[in-house]
Amino acid sequence: MYLNMSEERWRKAGRVAKRPKREDAGGLQQAAIQLLEQQQNICALLREVGDTDPWDVLHTRNGEQKPTGGVPSAASAALLVRELRRRAGRLGVPAAALSVTMVVERLKEIVGEGEDEARGLLTSSQRVQLCGLLESSRELLSRGALCPKLLWQEYRRDQSVPDLEVVCHLHFYNILTLRHIIESDEDARPWLVSQLKALCGWTPARGGEETKKMLSTVVGVLVGSGFELSPRPAAADRKAQLLCCSALDDLLFWLLDTVERGPMPRCAAAELWLEVFDASLCGVSASGEALQRFFTHSLTQTLTYKPQLTVSDAVALQNEWTFAKSNALLTSLFRKLAVVFGVEQLLRHLRQVLETREVNWKHVLCFLSTLLVCNPGAQLRLRELLSGLLSSAFEGYDLESMITAFLLARQGALEGPAVFPSYGSWFKMSFGGGGGPHAASKKSLVFLLKFLSDLVPFEPPQYLKVHILQSPYVPVKHRSLLMEYVSLAKTRLADLKEPVEDMGLYEDVSGEGAASLQGQAVQDVEKAVSLFESTGRISATVMEASIFRRPYFLTRFLPALLRPRTLPVQADARTSFIEALRKADKVPAAQYSQYVESCQKRRHEDAGAACSDTDDEPVEALSVQLQELTQLLDEASEGELSARLSRIAHALSAVFPGGPVELPGRRATVSSSRFAAARRACSLQRVRRCASLFLSLSLSPSQVVDVILRSFCQCVINASRAKPPNKQSSWASMFVGTLLGNAQLLSALVHRLRDLFRNQASSLGAAHQLGLAALAVHLHAGAPRGPPVRLPGPVRVDEALSSALVCGTRAGMLFCVRLCVAALSYGICRGDAVPPEQRQNYVLSGFYKKQPECGDAGCQSVRHRHLSAGHPVPPTGARLRDASDRPPPRNRPTRRVRPPAGIGVPAMRLISPGGRQRGARPAAGAGRVEQGGAGSPCSAAG
Repeated sequence: MYLNMSEERWRKAGRVAKRPKREDAGGLQQAAIQLLEQQQNICALLREVGDTDPWDVLHTRNGEQKPTGGVPSAASAALLVRELRRRAGRLGVPAAALSVTMVVERLKEIVGEGEDEARGLLTSSQRVQLCGLLESSRELLSRGALCPKLLWQEYRRDQSVPDLEVVCHLHFYNILTLRHIIESDEDARPWLVSQLKALCGWTPARGGEETKKMLSTVVGVLVGSGFELSPRPAAADRKAQLLCCSALDDLLFWLLDTVERGPMPRCAAAELWLEVFDASLCGVSASGEALQRFFTHSLTQTLTYKPQLTVSDAVALQNEWTFAKSNALLTSLFRKLAVVFGVEQLLRHLRQVLETREVNWKHVLCFLSTLLVCNPGAQLRLRELLSGLLSSAFEGYDLESMITAFLLARQGALEGPAVFPSYGSWFKMSFGGGGGPHAASKKSLVFLLKFLSDLVPFEPPQYLKVHILQSPYVPVKHRSLLMEYVSLAKTRLADLKEPVEDMGLYEDVSGEGAASLQGQAVQDVEKAVSLFESTGRISATVMEASIFRRPYFLTRFLPALLRPRTLPVQADARTSFIEALRKADKVPAAQYSQYVESCQKRRHEDAGAACSDTDDEPVEALSVQLQELTQLLDEASEGELSARLSRIAHALSAVFPGGPVELPGRRATVSSSRFAAARRACSLQRVRRCASLFLSLSLSPSQVVDVILRSFCQCVINASRAKPPNKQSSWASMFVGTLLGNAQLLSALVHRLRDLFRNQASSLGAAHQLGLAALAVHLHAGAPRGPPVRLPGPVRVDEALSSALVCGTRAGMLFCVRLCVAALSYGICRGDAVPPEQRQNYVLSGFYKKQPECGDAGCQSVRHRHLSAGHPVPPTGARLRDASDRPPPRNRPTRRVRPPAGIGVPAMRLISPGGRQRGARPAAGAGRVEQGGAGSPCSAAG
């Protein structure tokens, strides 16, 4: 228009240029505005303004919005507001109402443009348009041309279930907060819960991070609104709090329902929702106090969810609720809920819940197992809790406290001796003496015995055996009361087809389940031989069993004692014990003669025959678990390592169930009694343990020991690359503590180490020497917690291993020196990380004494070479000099001996029983021991 007017004036003025007047310019601008107003379309204008590059608030930090592109300019916003008001005035409606209508129409147009149903979220182009629209809406809101409440009403009018991503964006842009939506929308709970479940179930192909951020935002608002305390909350605030708590409870119950359905199939949606219990995620929009109240509330709801199991159910099924057998989702939930509390707080809250609420015993006992396994300091606190419960029970004759104490003590014992003492030890400590709470009066004694009698119909047999063998202290005048309970317990055992005649002599049941009769007899034999060796006399328990429990003594104890073996040249403790029983007429002559003949046949067998095993699947499964442990060393906490080791110990208990020990180098045999034990386990509905037992029937113990040794060596190498031993965590002590809890495994492990040191030392690489030296140090440090090693009599671990080191040859002497130096260096360095009174435990006295023997052998070898060459021999004790006969330098600074650094060995394999090394080529730096390469422990230690 301006150009046309100028051309006309140009022609009229006869090509004389004239500048337009200022009044003409104002009129021209007014005419242009009128022309735009006549052709304006508000929806198109919103679309045009929204096409600019929006702010992506999902990728901002700490809520700070940073523009990445063109933001709607002030001129565009002003033009939009002016047009809205002009149109509203023409229609006779408020400008805010008209803007709401236009925004809702545009919002529906964006969301309905082709939603990606596979993801359930908006596409990238939809999200860009939505952010642009909301940016324009925020400009309208800042200029008073938009009503948020009316916007939500209009949006909800046509949406039965609002889009959660749209709601989150409204919250991100501060147009409508989630708290306001929850308070104003009475139906917010149903659609919010359904949308959160759907969000967890959507496949995060490209929207994984977006999904987690949306979940974190929504849960943070729910936690902040539901668990923040205000001094005088209004009615609306109380209503919002209840709604938020209810929504969070619904989602927690959904997760627990998934757990109840069992481990199959794997539910990715529940696993994603479990991640919101991370304190760093859901605590963004909530204070620390609100977060603790939320976790406390969630823990209470979990412990009291569907309390359908009775106490009798808990007593009978408790065996299946250990940490290793529980659902991984449930144990992970407990670990996340416990992260913001201390052990004492958690146990105090657990007691409060048990005293005031009806509980789900499965969840309660699983929570206790998780707490014990993942927190090394929980054992002492649990003992204090049990002591308090027993005191309360006998003070007020409270049956609930009594039941709680027994269930918690048994649950702790189910996790093994490395986590909590056995049930037999706890029962004897609590009721075995005259100072127990039951010995105060006859009423207290009757209360205890009546409680035990009421449990008899539901008790597993192993607990009944503990109560009979380690019966509570009872005064002589009340002995008849105890006899009534013992008679009832024996009758119950007979009904379960586990008569008292088959009970062990020194039974110490942890509650893991009834061990095989042969395995129990072997334990009794080991205990009896140990007592005979220390006292020189047959124990009274054995003598009483030979008279009063003759069926068990003849059919179980004697066969385990007279098991054929290669007799030593010099009589050991076992041989002496057998001879003492024979002289006392406790061993039938025919049975003794058969034993002697079997031992003579055994002497002629090939003792070095290797086990042939065609089923490697159990070994591979164990290797996978140990490999995962190796990968956890750098980043896992002690709780995670303890949890992993608990599962490894559970797997090893199937391979080494406590039966007879097959030493490495012997042929593994499958006895009919082990098949009978497996069938008995099936009859008792222990399907899982039965399956593990069948897998172990064809498994060679030496193979499992090699897998363990290889894994430990690799762990030592990986850990030593990053930190020296005194800076590392206690992973090695925890690893060895798991091995010490299994007597059969420990015996096989020590015999395998002796076989490697004595017969295959020349084939061990430098990395193997370092790893085995570290293992020897930790075995010696943890020896007080484990059973004794028999060779054939009981000896210390360092003596058992040092006696296998032979210095008769040059190769043997070099290996002995290097192994001893590596063990002593590692032990000295590791001792810096423990209290001073425990440092001596990390120095192997047997290895320390072995070094002078190697030195004397070296001096004798040098003297022999001097005599052969015709050189004068230096006197004994004189210092040897080198070839140039130069004196050693004086005032030479002492070089501190440090443990060897990590040696990189990509593929480590131990030596097969036949003596040859299995695996790939030796790695660089790990040369053979005889060559004394740079990678050897001796050279690395200086």
